[in-house]
Amino acid sequence: METGFFGRLLLTGAAWLTLSVAPSSAAPSKADVEAQFEKWVQGDLWPDAKKNGISEKTFRAAFSGVELDWTLTDLAPPGFPPPKEQKQTQAEFSSPGPYFNEDRLKRLAMTGRGFASQYASTLSRIEKTYGVPGSIVLAIWGRETGFGAAKIPNSAVEVLATKAFMSTRKDMFRMELIAALHILDGGDVAPADFKGSSAGALGQPQFMPTSYLKYAVDFDGDGHRNIWTSVPDTLASIANFLVKKGWQRDRDWGFEVTIPDAVSCAQEGPDLAKPLSHWASLGINRMSGKGFPSSELKAQGMMLVPAGRDGPEFIVTPNFYIIKEYNNSDLYALYIGNLADRIASGSGAFRGQWGDVGKMLRSDVAAMQKALERQGYDVGGSDGLPGYKTRRSIGQWQEKHGMKPTCFPEASMKGKLK
Repeated sequence: METGFFGRLLLTGAAWLTLSVAPSSAAPSKADVEAQFEKWVQGDLWPDAKKNGISEKTFRAAFSGVELDWTLTDLAPPGFPPPKEQKQTQAEFSSPGPYFNEDRLKRLAMTGRGFASQYASTLSRIEKTYGVPGSIVLAIWGRETGFGAAKIPNSAVEVLATKAFMSTRKDMFRMELIAALHILDGGDVAPADFKGSSAGALGQPQFMPTSYLKYAVDFDGDGHRNIWTSVPDTLASIANFLVKKGWQRDRDWGFEVTIPDAVSCAQEGPDLAKPLSHWASLGINRMSGKGFPSSELKAQGMMLVPAGRDGPEFIVTPNFYIIKEYNNSDLYALYIGNLADRIASGSGAFRGQWGDVGKMLRSDVAAMQKALERQGYDVGGSDGLPGYKTRRSIGQWQEKHGMKPTCFPEASMKGKLK
């Protein structure tokens, strides 16, 4: 008797008819959804995969034993009540300080320095080939999967198929699932070794399948792009990702600085880039006491104040925003930059202190953003997330109304900004 996924597909036409005419008022069960999933794989996904050039052999091997993973988040099973929207009333913006857990950063830096020595020749080749410092590559590897030590037990196909069938972002995951089948069809990895996270990100660099197809490289010369067990392939793939996104060779990621009180914090953002010599002329100095590198003075830099005036302040380079292509978060990019500096030079935590910010509700911040939009400010959307456009707009509004600009949402503004 046939077992497994394709065995279960051999249902009679009468059985499918029974499913199709079941009363719509009946509450669906997980078994009903599993049956719909199997029908979807064979009748919907397979024709699409075939049209995209996937062989039947690859498709059958990929789906052997695959079932829905009900433990995943953001699922919307057909026939089940839609997931409830999360009310934006929780305190979303706790101080960024805990994100930069010092004990963990110290451990990652120590391990990273060990790997910098162990893989010195590989990293040297990577730097020569791609122009990305080894310390940056190591920092991303360490942040993503603990230098490959993190367990990645999920079947990537099972995760992606579950989310393509019944997540809140089915179209996106369907695209990623087709890309995953192309990876398997290319022979770089066997289905049994095709592991990813619960979000579908693959291997040690945590690439989504579409990113793997674009950026993964074979750097150890064995004929396979192996980001699961090959350290050279993993590190070079991270570097290739960054350089394809626009990494600028021979430039730093950024510098922690002090911004004088007389200099407005409302000059933040990648669209307000100025030569580093301009920022230096305003009295903005590196926190370390060193001058900006002479090679950087004529190059563009941007002000960054992630907690407004109540946190560390930075002048960052375009490479900072390339790191954000890996994870679109200012704090993530700062974490990578700080960890890379620790690996490269043994430096420590940012010297500026994260203030007692972030106690506002996301809904309150969204209301502020809408009020600023009504007054003509570009806040980058009223999503309740205080990105640089929101921070800058707050600073400009504060200046206009005779306040000392702090460039960050404050509870005291709620009654004034309507």
